Amino acid sequence: MTRGRRRRWRIGLGAAVGALLAGTALTPSAVADDEVTDYTVTVDPSRTGAAIDDTMYGVFFEDINRAADGGLYAELLQNRSFEYSTADNAAYTPLTAWTTSGPAKVLDDDGRLNARNRNYLSLSAGSSAVNAAYGTGITVRKGSTYDFSVWARADTRLTVTLQDADGTLATPRRITTSGGWAKYTATFTASRASTTGRLAVSTSADAALDMVSLFPRDTYKGRPNGLRKDLAEKVAALKPGFVRFPGGCLVNTGSMRGYDEASGYERKRSYQWKDTVGPVEQRATNANFWGYNQSYGLGYYEYFQFSEDIGAMPLPVVPALVTGCGQNRATDDDALLKRHVQDTLDLIEFANGPVTSTWGKLRARMGHPEPFHLTHLEVGNEENLPDEFFARFTQFRAAIAAKYPDVTVISNSGPDDSGATFDTAWKLNKDAGVDMVDEHYYNSPQWFLQNNDRYDSYDRSGPKVFLGEYASLGNQWSNALSEAAYMTGLERNADVVKLASYAPLFARDDTVQWRPDMIWFNDQKSWGSADYEVQKLFMRNVGDRVVPSTATATPATLRPITGAVGLSTWATSAAYDDVRVTGADGTSLLTDDFSGDAAQWTGSGSGDWSVQDGQYVQSDAAAENTMVTAGDPSWHDYDLHVKATKKSGKEGFLVAFGVKDTGNYYWWNLGGWNNTSSAVEQAVNGGKGTLISKAGSIETGRAYDIDIKVRGRQVTLYLDGQEWGSFKDDKPAEPFRQVVTEDKKTGDLIVKVVNAQDAQARTTVDLGGVKAAKSAAVTTLTAAPDAENTATEMPVKPVTSTFKGVADTFTYTFPANSVTFLRIKKG
Repeated sequence: MTRGRRRRWRIGLGAAVGALLAGTALTPSAVADDEVTDYTVTVDPSRTGAAIDDTMYGVFFEDINRAADGGLYAELLQNRSFEYSTADNAAYTPLTAWTTSGPAKVLDDDGRLNARNRNYLSLSAGSSAVNAAYGTGITVRKGSTYDFSVWARADTRLTVTLQDADGTLATPRRITTSGGWAKYTATFTASRASTTGRLAVSTSADAALDMVSLFPRDTYKGRPNGLRKDLAEKVAALKPGFVRFPGGCLVNTGSMRGYDEASGYERKRSYQWKDTVGPVEQRATNANFWGYNQSYGLGYYEYFQFSEDIGAMPLPVVPALVTGCGQNRATDDDALLKRHVQDTLDLIEFANGPVTSTWGKLRARMGHPEPFHLTHLEVGNEENLPDEFFARFTQFRAAIAAKYPDVTVISNSGPDDSGATFDTAWKLNKDAGVDMVDEHYYNSPQWFLQNNDRYDSYDRSGPKVFLGEYASLGNQWSNALSEAAYMTGLERNADVVKLASYAPLFARDDTVQWRPDMIWFNDQKSWGSADYEVQKLFMRNVGDRVVPSTATATPATLRPITGAVGLSTWATSAAYDDVRVTGADGTSLLTDDFSGDAAQWTGSGSGDWSVQDGQYVQSDAAAENTMVTAGDPSWHDYDLHVKATKKSGKEGFLVAFGVKDTGNYYWWNLGGWNNTSSAVEQAVNGGKGTLISKAGSIETGRAYDIDIKVRGRQVTLYLDGQEWGSFKDDKPAEPFRQVVTEDKKTGDLIVKVVNAQDAQARTTVDLGGVKAAKSAAVTTLTAAPDAENTATEMPVKPVTSTFKGVADTFTYTFPANSVTFLRIKKG
């Protein structure tokens, strides 16, 4: 469509079939696959829709679920430099993943390789060390080449063997060493395949070894110290517009002080970019926030290089000296703050500076004299102390603007989609005229279906949004469908939402700290989740501009919030008493003062519940989600009263209502998030979303009176007789969503339709007289709602076809539980 044409396109859809709401879930009722629902959608090209930047969709990389070492970073050996420590993981030692025979020990003394690589292995004559890598061992492919290297201080002959229980996998290599620390290399070509390989190094005389390494020659783009090819290729196949790195929680958790030449370094420190560049053997290691060691072999240079290799904008995140992810501490060390601000300026110089500059020269020595063209940089991640964060962010922002005014400095709004922290952060950002604010949230599929219009009402003149982390809580097709529906709203609001990235990116299937994840892998293979297929479809079919459109909604019948009641704790011991449930007409439904037993309550199997001194006590202060329930799942329109007392632990207590089962309920979470705020959360099929939130804490030893009034879908909450808040959960989870964009490069009109229900969506498309080719290229993703891609089965994958019925007005039936893109060429 040309700008001057004042024609109107219309996609006409008939009336929608209503969907009944079951219990607390605002979702259409299940219907047979052969049932059909009709809709009406109108597209109006006479209006100008939002322009969509090429960088709209990207990826977010964090070293979680062993995404780096043992994952994207192609190094095959684990703990190659003997730096593992109990500070990283209580089960670790400097010889984790190694087995030694004969006299051998790990030393940290003046004989070390260098100050940052402190530990080394001392082997006596006739001794050996064998590395088992990750999982069951090293995966070796027949005919493939593997590059071995080691730093040694010795006068000896080393024998290096690639082997498994059945014998050698390649011809052993013998390396003669002499003198002080030096690097030695060898190459293996595998004569057979194995998934249980081991790398063995033996010595004929006393030897000191460090940085024992084995890389596949076939890395992504063939780069030394490179990336695992299949994982990098899966990211590249998305065609992402940006790469956000290196986190995430590991950016701003732990000590901010970093490496110290005199005393070594604090092992639990925030991710600091200067630790990760330069020669690999001189880079530090660190305790990862997610419970293991990270080597920094995959560092800032490699992140920038990978971004360039896949044509994506690099978007680094630096710590703001306010910890996040539940730690909630802020430094008042002005000298430390100034150092981090300068480190950030140095980072920009490393990325963009000339080779004559200090950090540009290092970049050139590492192999990249040309700049990396850094344009965006984020300060901080999910800080839950908005005032403290913003005071420090302002100093970063001012320093960057003074020296690098063309770099966009991104702020954030905390860890949730709403609440006191979110509201405070957004006000501070807006008042200060910040360019872009990073939002993060992980919610239920229902939340994503309910909140497609989230950004419709955002201030068009305010800060732009970077949706840096989001996902529906699960990896089934129903999760991906809800995200696809939500993404139509992101595109519709592309003038506000400038960047968006699903998170997390990777998960090693035997080391999972967080679900869901986009790309899964083990040592032998990798596979994209259903969410990956949705992200790929959207990223590869973005378009350049939105063509405005509207759609009729799916009618829904609202039913009252229905369910039993519950009590729970999270990392806390608490006592409950005087539980009363009364119907709206005054009928007593439940009374329990725990003067006898707790026979009315059914446990979840977690925690340690018992009646003590007339109270129902959960005494395990470490247990999480210990919910016990009582009553009838059919209850509705009632008043719930509970007296609750925190006895010990990190948080407060939880009182549930509308409990259908263990995965579907509401609860009032008082003193959650390390006792910093309270919120009402709704769980739908195990995934939770926040409905209302306020700052505040719960005192230990104080008895609180809690009252919850449920009327229809209206809920009012009282704390110690005072109204705390209220909400009405009446927003429908719309299953039919669409957006239309125009691709100026190809001249295509891209009609994107999500049908997240068990009925087909019969759609009449009226192009309003716009000339178009009579056929359209169609890409469809469809599967059963509970389908999930695994290492052995891929039920969610794209199917391409051609639709030859395009006309000024035509009908297209979108399959049940589907995402469909029609690319229509304009004539």
